Amino acid sequence: MSERMVIRAMSGADIEAVIGIAAGLETAPHWPREAYEVALEASAAPPRIALVAENGGRVIGFAIASVVPPEAELETIAVSAAHQRCGSGEALLSALLGGLASRGVQEVTLEVRASNLAAQSFYRAHSFAEFARREKYYADTGEGAIVMRALIPISPKRE
Repeated sequence: MSERMVIRAMSGADIEAVIGIAAGLETAPHWPREAYEVALEASAAPPRIALVAENGGRVIGFAIASVVPPEAELETIAVSAAHQRCGSGEALLSALLGGLASRGVQEVTLEVRASNLAAQSFYRAHSFAEFARREKYYADTGEGAIVMRALIPISPKRE
């Protein structure tokens, strides 16, 4: 990557790019536009953190987590095929976990397709561990999900 990657809050102007990234990835959730709009609403319950990774002014990845301290759920994280394995996913996840920690989150869970071994390996490399399975979890294929979780160290409060 010749440009500098930036992680920032997702905005409404990013939704089309985010939908395009998800559409280009077989294993990404294909949410309707309205789901992304709700994720950006300040009054949404539960509240969410929604981030994008940008490179050269183009959105190349995104992550969304719902937040109910002391827990959170990583609802989706995806990086465009052209930018995978370049550190974008790691940067997104790191920024997301930092944002969750600052909101008092101590545990993050997620579901990943049982067949998505690359994603499982990525999450394991970032301190996630399997703790349950959900049979026939994904409606589109009937595939099962691996439920993973990671603990977030408590950050000391700054005064």
